Amino acid sequence: MIMKKVLSRLYTIEKKSVSEIAAIFKCSENGVNYWIAKHGISKRSIAEAIYVKRNPKGDPFKDPGNIGMGEEFIYGLGLGLFWGEGYKKSKNAVRLGNTDPQLIRIFILFLDRIFKIKKSKLRFGIQIFQDLDKKIVKDYWVRALHIKPEQVHPSIVVSESLRKGTYKLKNKYGVLTVYFNNTKLKKMLDEHIEKIKKID
Repeated sequence: MIMKKVLSRLYTIEKKSVSEIAAIFKCSENGVNYWIAKHGISKRSIAEAIYVKRNPKGDPFKDPGNIGMGEEFIYGLGLGLFWGEGYKKSKNAVRLGNTDPQLIRIFILFLDRIFKIKKSKLRFGIQIFQDLDKKIVKDYWVRALHIKPEQVHPSIVVSESLRKGTYKLKNKYGVLTVYFNNTKLKKMLDEHIEKIKKID
């Protein structure tokens, strides 16, 4: 028998998997699942189980809760940038792309100051036109954002025919997208934006 208090702590609080708990008690996974059901402990969904497996140390960011004094401006600016420039369709990642390095820097500051996400945990992708030099473009963004070259994915080249008018000047170094792959954070940002939408 596995006591409810012990099982709740291991499974619900410490987020250990069924297989890990089975190893602790030297029993089968079916036995652990039996006691989870017997004690009425809510079982994690497949998505939740995958998330816990990918983040064994807990969330790779900090829930800001109530925004502190002096952080309201950064919070509002960062959330506004994501609302206007972020990629909304993805459920699994926070993504924002732009041609302006200053705008990207502000969004990175937002992730760092509000959610305590280290810049080293971010990944970057670049979309460029055929006539741009991949190395020059990558070196530009690495210097502009003070990031490591290995954080930048290989460039995606798009057709020159997509370029129009003054966009050629604005797109001298391509479009850079900053990524942070985390389902929970993406959902949190979406919820924050929905709250703003309801303000009269």
